[in-house]
Amino acid sequence: MSFINYSSREINCKIVYYGPGLGGKTTNLQYIYKRTNPEQKGKLISLATETERTLFFDFLPLALGDIKGFRVRFHLYTVPGQVFYAASRKLILKGVDGVVFVADSQIERMDANIESLDDLRVNLAEQGYDLEKLAFIIQYNKRDLPNVAPLEEMNQILNPNGIQWFEGVAVEGIGVFETLKSVAKQVLFELKKHY
Repeated sequence: MSFINYSSREINCKIVYYGPGLGGKTTNLQYIYKRTNPEQKGKLISLATETERTLFFDFLPLALGDIKGFRVRFHLYTVPGQVFYAASRKLILKGVDGVVFVADSQIERMDANIESLDDLRVNLAEQGYDLEKLAFIIQYNKRDLPNVAPLEEMNQILNPNGIQWFEGVAVEGIGVFETLKSVAKQVLFELKKHY
């Protein structure tokens, strides 16, 4: 649910990076933040408690243009991945326009991926969203590690509907901007249908 600021002539869109704990959500955001022009971004905010951390920042991608004279500003968020932070994840999903699911490619993390994806569906449904109707991308992160599941298996388990996906090595920036650009284009496509 994008927010329109008429005084600044901006449409604000929210993209949430979701996935299991330690899967690479924060690394994705930090990489994007470091490589975004300082004049196009806000501050990187980290809301940290003793046990969890949520990051967010906003930026104005000039290359994507505008919609009917309004610039589009994206707000990127991560959610705490650990299962016991359900309340935080629900709150962060409120008003979401697009979701990037960052899956951990390590074989031993498949159950955590499945649990997190199920959790995403439930949390969205509780707020009246349907994942199939949102801008949604999957990033298979940590592809550089020796113990990764084959992509066919990951797609079979996590992506039976065949949505767009990218391989990623977030610590090196591989697949990071490709994933972001893809979800941003989907969000813009949806916006243009309604404005």
